[in-house]
Amino acid sequence: MRGAGGADLPSWRLQPPTIFSYLDAVAHHGSIRKAAEALHIASSALNRRVLDLEAEVGSPLFERLPRGVRATAAGELLLAYVRRSLKELRLVEAQIDGLRGLVHGRVHIAVAESVTGRMLPDAIAEYHGRHPGVGFSVRVGGPKEIAAALLRDKVELILTHEHSEDPEMVVLAETFQPLCVLVTPEHPLSSRTQVRLSECVAYPIAMPDETLAARALMDLCLRRHSIRFEPALVSNSIETTKMFARASNGLCFSFHIGKKPDVSGMISIPLSDPELQQASLRLASRRGRVLPVAAASFAEQLISVFDDL
Repeated sequence: MRGAGGADLPSWRLQPPTIFSYLDAVAHHGSIRKAAEALHIASSALNRRVLDLEAEVGSPLFERLPRGVRATAAGELLLAYVRRSLKELRLVEAQIDGLRGLVHGRVHIAVAESVTGRMLPDAIAEYHGRHPGVGFSVRVGGPKEIAAALLRDKVELILTHEHSEDPEMVVLAETFQPLCVLVTPEHPLSSRTQVRLSECVAYPIAMPDETLAARALMDLCLRRHSIRFEPALVSNSIETTKMFARASNGLCFSFHIGKKPDVSGMISIPLSDPELQQASLRLASRRGRVLPVAAASFAEQLISVFDDL
């Protein structure tokens, strides 16, 4: 077969996608046996396919080690081609399905915990009602963790409170969201419409830890105004801080997303300190990545949700 310009294509480039998936699996597992188990085929058959491909390429693709295999320099080059080809194939398949109106697949998204109470579950439920063939995988973490997942293509979309200047990240939508203090309806501050951070000192405090975006904003404010907190609890779990605040009649902090009350039943009161009023929620994807049909469609729905927040 001839490619563009009439040049003969090497035979290994004409391999069906299956062998490329096999090659990727061997590299991922570092073992022909483990890859065969994951692929549900005989290890002898998989080994034969790899040997045949090595013969066609004219170079060993894997170094055989006492406990597995490791890609050679030639193998790494071919694997880069294989992974690009598999990504392109999945994209084409998704685009074809979109043209046929058969939106299906799985949307992978990493998010800040603040959106998991109402906003994201509500959005997913609405989308799934219209597209029951689409599933979702949601990863919850701090801003650094979810940004890394996006840039490594572990997820297609993120919802984050971090203002990243990374050129590899493109913001699809943004809405300003206040950082709030959360208290029970019985708390002395519950009737307030705004609270300053300095007024929180008098109560048992549960704070987000340094991995969360809210903590960076709070630390900036505390330093500027020489406020000292002695938190009873520090956690990377907002749900844990809410439970403590309820049990101790203390307070905790979280971004309030949307107009609905917090699902915990606690009262969200915006913090009025200027440093804390610049908080926002961002929907982002990796720059240059063509989103699969389902992820692109869900992103469009989230953008409309942002417009209503």
